[in-house]
Amino acid sequence: MFRKIATAATFALTVFFATPQTAQAEDYAFDIKGQHAFIQFKVKHLGFSWLYGRFTKFDGMFSVDEKNPADASVSVSIETASIDSDHAERDKHLRNADFLEVDKYPTATFKSTKVTVGADNTAVIQGDFTLHGVTKSISLDTKHIGGGKDPWGGFRRGFEATTTLNTKDFGVAAKFGHPSVEIIISVEGIRK
Repeated sequence: MFRKIATAATFALTVFFATPQTAQAEDYAFDIKGQHAFIQFKVKHLGFSWLYGRFTKFDGMFSVDEKNPADASVSVSIETASIDSDHAERDKHLRNADFLEVDKYPTATFKSTKVTVGADNTAVIQGDFTLHGVTKSISLDTKHIGGGKDPWGGFRRGFEATTTLNTKDFGVAAKFGHPSVEIIISVEGIRK
């Protein structure tokens, strides 16, 4: 029975991170040039409706290794002033001292510390997230969407990850309560 479980776990790890050509660590850069990468969010407005938005300027990379899938890593850097909720006056407010204080804290970052691979191309990626000058450990529920050769001779791999943050944990929006913010990250990486 143990052997069957071990074999199933090994198969799941291989499916999640494997590439057909190599068993070495592979580095991928977010496809920012072609903008096949998105960092979006949704938050309740006064508890009455959902407000959606995104960050338009960010960069990142990830690394995967089919022999050691738990050694995968990801790092992301976000320009907080690039917040866009499709409303100029609201965005101006989100950038000021009531919320993100972008002049004082121009960058938010994520750096993975642990990857736990699950079934069905999923993983939980834990890491240190820094926002508003505060660093906390968070977890990203992640799904491998797919990977393969692209029409331009490259190799791509795509993931989607979600997490929910409480703004209180990062000292944001105390004046307006402490809403939870759902973050959705959808990235396509190009192998270097």
